[in-house]
Amino acid sequence: MSDETDRPKVLIADDVDENRELLRETIEPHGFDAFLVPNGSLAIRVAKRVLPDLILLDIRMPGDLDGFETCQELKTDPSTKDIPIIFITVENEKSTIVKAFQAGAIDYIIKPFSKEEALARVQTHVNLHRLTTELRTKNTALQNEIKKREAAESAKTQVEEALKTEAERVSFISEQEATRWGISGFIGQSETFQSVIQNVKKVQQSNSISVLITGESGTGKELVARAVHFGSSRGKRPFIPLNCSAIPRDLAESMLFGHVKGSFSGAATDQKGYFEMANGGTLFLDEIGDLPLELQGKFLRVLENHRFTPVGGTKEIEVDVRVVAATNRDLAQYIEEQKFRSDLYFRLARFTVEVPSLRDRQDDIPLLVTHFVNLFASETGQSPPGISSESLEQLKSYGFPGNIRELKNMMERAVIEAENDEITPSELHFFRAKKPQQLVTEPRFNTQSVGPNPDSRPSREGLTPEEEEILEVVSTRGSLTNTECRELLTINIDRAYYLLNKLQKGGHLRRVGGHRGARYLPA
Repeated sequence: MSDETDRPKVLIADDVDENRELLRETIEPHGFDAFLVPNGSLAIRVAKRVLPDLILLDIRMPGDLDGFETCQELKTDPSTKDIPIIFITVENEKSTIVKAFQAGAIDYIIKPFSKEEALARVQTHVNLHRLTTELRTKNTALQNEIKKREAAESAKTQVEEALKTEAERVSFISEQEATRWGISGFIGQSETFQSVIQNVKKVQQSNSISVLITGESGTGKELVARAVHFGSSRGKRPFIPLNCSAIPRDLAESMLFGHVKGSFSGAATDQKGYFEMANGGTLFLDEIGDLPLELQGKFLRVLENHRFTPVGGTKEIEVDVRVVAATNRDLAQYIEEQKFRSDLYFRLARFTVEVPSLRDRQDDIPLLVTHFVNLFASETGQSPPGISSESLEQLKSYGFPGNIRELKNMMERAVIEAENDEITPSELHFFRAKKPQQLVTEPRFNTQSVGPNPDSRPSREGLTPEEEEILEVVSTRGSLTNTECRELLTINIDRAYYLLNKLQKGGHLRRVGGHRGARYLPA
């Protein structure tokens, strides 16, 4: 199949849990991402949001819509009408099959089915759908190209008019971005968070001073960085984000400062680095603590002199760039361990903004919940559901180790699952805990009597931010499953399995159970 970032998506709608899981286990090992729903109404809502490559639809389902009616609804909606649908049925009668095709299906699978048959049909129709979509895209592109050539005689006039209004267009776009990422984009009235807003307002008044943003993972450090940029006089210039933990060490210097053709194997052309791309604007360096130590000296010189030489080059390039950095690490400890230069720290931390964790601003939770519910309801084209008082109390009493990112993901799922126009505790997924308070105050495992001596545990040096977040959640909640890990980090199931398996092999976690029922506990 295609690479991990382009895995085909299959929506499975069946009211029987075992059937849904069987189909998931059949297709996911072969490169598909499965989305499971128990009824027709939810299938329609999820299909509009996810836009899968294929839908497996049971004919007999409880609720207001059976399989035929669900299929008809999907085929009448412009956003889902081209998605192929395969019916799953226990009936092999001709009239039922004819009715399935009349409703818009392209194929059917009769229960009980073999895994090989189901997989073959899924692979065939997904490939056909993707080929059809690709052909349709190419035809559209060809038609557009014909139209462009037919309009060639008037193109010169159009370009001249566009040039006249370019300054106005750039100004308008900048105003839009400033509105989106400015102070008004911050949700919160707590005293703790208001201090953050006041600091952002102060640093917006200067367009050159470097800023260091600290805080736990998921607290919104990049939102603060964007507000600093778009609220300053640099707001009309580029905002270039870069995650230092994702930079390959052997390409780090080239990515930051660029390179000239032939400077190393694979350098087929001159390439601008992030500093040059951010010229006139802001370079946002997330996870600055992971910047390679051997590169920190050159990085410091650029901050001080505003000049650098590309890899393999001989001519210096001068840039005007404001650097905003962020980290969830203890840089003071990194300096003590000689992993981070103290002079670079003091150069970056000329102004520091500390973003509080969500548990330190619990008064803001109702506002954030309302914001996310309205946002996701708008994206799915539905009226925003309310939230019960019991649900809100549970959210306010929960520790949120994943901070705003965790709350955002939780609300997105709750909006999809909400029934009767209200989010109830059953739609709040606190990792299957009965009471969210227990997740914070009552560890499920006695770490004093079970497991090795803490002093003998492996070092966490070199772990990625994702791995650190997993260990933090396991430490707080007692255990974690593959599915829960995927939901926490918003990654696919293969990536979640890889991270958990890596931490287990490294001695940071231990696993109980097997296959999909496995849970990962503190080592």
